[in-house]
Amino acid sequence: MYRLDNKVAVVTGAGSGIGRALALQLAGKGCRLALSDIKADALAETAAMLPSPPYTQTVDVADRDAVFAFADAVKRECGGAHVIINNAGVALAQTIENMSFEDFEWLMNINFWGVVYGTKAFLPTLRAQDDGVIVNLSSIFGIIAVPTQGAYHSAKFAVRGFTETLRQELDGSGVSAVCVHPGGIRTNIARNARHYVDSLGNTDAGKAVAQFDKIARTTADEAARVIIDGIERRRPRVLIGTDAKLLDRIQRWAPVNYPRILGALLKRLRDR
Repeated sequence: MYRLDNKVAVVTGAGSGIGRALALQLAGKGCRLALSDIKADALAETAAMLPSPPYTQTVDVADRDAVFAFADAVKRECGGAHVIINNAGVALAQTIENMSFEDFEWLMNINFWGVVYGTKAFLPTLRAQDDGVIVNLSSIFGIIAVPTQGAYHSAKFAVRGFTETLRQELDGSGVSAVCVHPGGIRTNIARNARHYVDSLGNTDAGKAVAQFDKIARTTADEAARVIIDGIERRRPRVLIGTDAKLLDRIQRWAPVNYPRILGALLKRLRDR
């Protein structure tokens, strides 16, 4: 078991959703916190909920210099770091054919490069102390694919490969890497997405959000609890939600033909 008491935990995207839930629960575990988010107001709201003031900084994880400056500030202000949770992320719903390069790059810069920057910025500290855990948020969409999520899949599959490689390179050290694959989590990610058309054929963003809310059964608090349990147990892969566990099994059972099964499930959702 990895003990969290009095460890410094860094969480990106801490202004809402899973990031906020992680901050609150890690504080309950006795962690000292260093939090970032691109939205200063949301970050301040999270900080106000905590029993003691965390170190906070407004950071765009797509900005490499800003992420490295944040890591330097955490080392200076908090004396180092032990748990790094690269959580910040966005969503985009559009076909590959019609997707603009601007939208594709926007998502990849946050969801993939943000993870790379966060890992690279803090890894030297963890290696020097030979103690720590790097947690990278992939998705069930880093295991299976559906139409109109090409950019999101590209990022989340890349995070999975990046983290699994890192885990092997850290083998035998006191630093471990955890890859997290949430299913549908009730957060604002769908509301904040760039929406054009989704897997159910919705071009109306409001309708898409309503349908997402129906199928997203896991709360951010529940997701945070599972992630923290994975950190404490140093689990290499963490699946969150019954939907993620089911889809992971379907992909294992039918690695080539699973899209047919998912297509039938999507048709049932469209017809509701």
